[in-house]
Amino acid sequence: MTCVLAACSSPSSAPTDTSPPPTTAESVASSAPTTRAPLDRYYEQNLEWGPCAPFATSADSTAAFRIEGVECARLRVPLDYAEPGGEEITLGLLRHRAGNPDARIGSLVLNPGGPGASGMVAAAGIGVQARKGALAQRFDLVGFDPRGVGASRPQVECLTDAQRDADRADDGETDGSPRGVAEQEAEARDFIAGCVRHTEHGERMLANLGTRDVVKDMDVLRSALGDEKLSYVGYSYGTRIGYTYAEAFPGNVRALVLDGALDPEQNAVDSLVAQGKGFGVAFGEFVDWCVQRQDCALGSDPAGATGAYQDLVRPLIDNPIEVGDGRRLSYEDATTGTIQALYAEQFWEKLNTGLAEVRQGSGKTLMELADRYNQRDENGHYASTQDAFTAINCVDHPKITDKDAILAAQREMAKSAPFLDDGRPDGAALDACAFWPVPSTSEPGLPRVDGVPSPLVVSTTNDPATPYEAGVNLARAMDGALVTFEGTQHTVFLQGNECVDGAGTAYLVDGTLPAEGTRCAP
Repeated sequence: MTCVLAACSSPSSAPTDTSPPPTTAESVASSAPTTRAPLDRYYEQNLEWGPCAPFATSADSTAAFRIEGVECARLRVPLDYAEPGGEEITLGLLRHRAGNPDARIGSLVLNPGGPGASGMVAAAGIGVQARKGALAQRFDLVGFDPRGVGASRPQVECLTDAQRDADRADDGETDGSPRGVAEQEAEARDFIAGCVRHTEHGERMLANLGTRDVVKDMDVLRSALGDEKLSYVGYSYGTRIGYTYAEAFPGNVRALVLDGALDPEQNAVDSLVAQGKGFGVAFGEFVDWCVQRQDCALGSDPAGATGAYQDLVRPLIDNPIEVGDGRRLSYEDATTGTIQALYAEQFWEKLNTGLAEVRQGSGKTLMELADRYNQRDENGHYASTQDAFTAINCVDHPKITDKDAILAAQREMAKSAPFLDDGRPDGAALDACAFWPVPSTSEPGLPRVDGVPSPLVVSTTNDPATPYEAGVNLARAMDGALVTFEGTQHTVFLQGNECVDGAGTAYLVDGTLPAEGTRCAP
């Protein structure tokens, strides 16, 4: 099994000195401005709200921004907070106004995670879902695209659409030989060179992309929205934004809902191994569902399902399936499509269909799932999500250069998620982050949030991407309340579950935390 750390791919030259030392709990808090004078022009800016169509950068955002009632604006922030009088960049914002202005509490800021996902698109969809509920009546629902992401400018850009297609079609990551490892590391360096070349401000922008900077942007946003304190909902990686904000600006927090928590103590390797375990469990849940059906593509015996899956996808390494328009379903795309389907039970039917098609020599449905994961539209254009994902993770995590640790992680993942084992010899190729051209600005550690209002943490028992125990640990570390959702999906708040939505709404509106031990079922 070849393990690509943090789903990265990339690389370039020696680190520069453009970024401050790695963030710790103490240094995050101390980095919050003690005087705002140099930043007043940002904190006191007036937002100009208008139509959202000009902000669209992808098929998803084009559709989302047509939703009735949304309005968009740009927020100005410094490129580098150490030089607030220097270059500035802009963030894209989307807002649903509160349905009941007379009972309006303030703004509710949303981030869907990633890193690299569009908060604008998420807020557009959540606003529709929540339109008749108390949150949409009492709050302006506001989503923002973090720096480098989506409609924010400049945008992180590393690969062209054609290069991304070619990268997905190349199953070179399965080659663990010395030559294969060397080729993977060369591709990582080429990826980084593309990031530096295509992203405006180059290494300087890449050095100031991390969560350390995003939370400073979010405090500027809070002020520009006219809110004395922040009310926030963060999903997945968005939970890191939430607890890092609480460390940096403890006096500015009103309420935090953190759903699908990242474990703040894990490094990139530990996080990947934990995620592998989560997807291993989710695959087992899919198998239990599938084998009850007469048309299960993996047969009727749960014990043989992993082998049946491997028999279907491993041959794609050498013999990818033509899917039209010059594209072929690779092993990487087949496993990516599978992982996409494991994020929520609603995709299981499609996954079974896709696996059955592979048996018949067709890769159509699995390619559609992989395209969804990679945000490739029908015209062959990719959103910037995957480039931003890599760039943000690389600056958020210390470099992993210990090849023994990488090999150990691969062995651990093979045990916990054997369906992802490609059957080839392991190879410890360093990922893009190991070669990243600027220093990382954060390091693992429990958040220190003394004096911050207790957050509400939501954690799902069989979350494939962010394991349940991470939420338990985060709630304990922040002295928060925990809501347990008994299901198999990634995040749940404001997705139609009355129990979870009710608990979160009561907390955000009234500050009422649910009873200890609260559990919700589908």
